[in-house]
Amino acid sequence: MAPVTYLTAQTTIDDDVVLLTVPADGGYLGVLRTATAGLAARLHFALDEIEDLRIAVDEACAMLLAIAGPDAELDCRFAVTDEALTVEVSVPTVSGARLPAESSFAWKVLTALTTAAEATTRDGRATITLLTRRVSGI
Repeated sequence: MAPVTYLTAQTTIDDDVVLLTVPADGGYLGVLRTATAGLAARLHFALDEIEDLRIAVDEACAMLLAIAGPDAELDCRFAVTDEALTVEVSVPTVSGARLPAESSFAWKVLTALTTAAEATTRDGRATITLLTRRVSGI
């Protein structure tokens, strides 16, 4: 059984934060994948780590797009620390929307490709947060 990792890479004033907002449409996910890859490369992630993170962000966004309200926008917040990249994606949802269960294949993908993943649904908005710590050396 894998150890449980909690989302503890909190940003500080000295950390870099990038905010992107795109229409909640699959055609715009390439923008978020590219931003993810660029920021992970800045942290000197290995190529396979970058690709894993791109896939995880894509999967998280796909989960959110399935429950997004009409004409919604997908908000993405990237927080860069010395050793980790935290990606938080959120979208306003349709009434009664629910994210897939943590036992679903989609969640298995997220937890396999990142250090930690969590989801919240509050006040008509769903958020998925992904934390990836760099495992390779600089």
